[in-house]
Amino acid sequence: MKKKYVPCQIATKAMDTQQLRESFLIEDLFQRGVLTLYYTDLDRAVVGSACPTNAALKLEAGDELRADFFCQRRELGVLNIGSTGLVNVDGVKYELKNGESLYVGRGSKNISFESIDSESIAEFYLLSYPAHKDFPTTKSAIGDANTIDLGESSQANIRTINQAICQARIPSCQLVMGYTKLNDGSVWNTMPVHTHERRSEVYMYFDIKPNECVFHFMGNPQETRHIIVRNKQVVLSPSWSIHSGCGTRNYTFCWGMGGENQRFDDMDPAPTNELK
Repeated sequence: MKKKYVPCQIATKAMDTQQLRESFLIEDLFQRGVLTLYYTDLDRAVVGSACPTNAALKLEAGDELRADFFCQRRELGVLNIGSTGLVNVDGVKYELKNGESLYVGRGSKNISFESIDSESIAEFYLLSYPAHKDFPTTKSAIGDANTIDLGESSQANIRTINQAICQARIPSCQLVMGYTKLNDGSVWNTMPVHTHERRSEVYMYFDIKPNECVFHFMGNPQETRHIIVRNKQVVLSPSWSIHSGCGTRNYTFCWGMGGENQRFDDMDPAPTNELK
């Protein structure tokens, strides 16, 4: 398991482009045949991916967690952005198609990932936070998520929010997770922007076509910064930072949050006319 330490907003002010990327961006997920994990100090989130080919990939705790098994004191969210695959949780196999999610509750001991087709593999995105309560492992199939349509064509931000792990659908200890898909011709997400002091957030951008990118905006609302993001890359967003993106064309991103409050609308607005 690799480690990622996020600087405070005072240190961030003095960072150049490369330092920002090294501190907040994860670039090396979704490697064929590999399970990759990052342990962060951002609310103790673990971010990772599993891309099984011929053999199953088992989720291990690692020395960083000081646990007997990965979910001994944690809960886990899984989103498949590849071909159909299987997630085995304590002997029960959950089939996840592209766009489907799985919530894995605290106390689940044996977790592994498989692809149905070793040539056209599943690509599982993983996000985990500490948990102090058990909730049942639950699948979110296509059509199960709470969907919200937002945006206007005049603002180039027509999008559909799919809330999979949330109070309205799948109960959890602190993890809230889903994904937002932008319509063709729309490029802006999460505008107007906001922060939320009670939780951190992690963005994983995908469906970004070759030679395209997303400008991810971050930082204090009065001192904004940006990071160029490519396909299947992750940005860590501390509670004090805005988090919004503008692409060179439409894309999709998975958002996941952990902290004190699970309310999706728990936000501290940062009005557009006040941004700097």
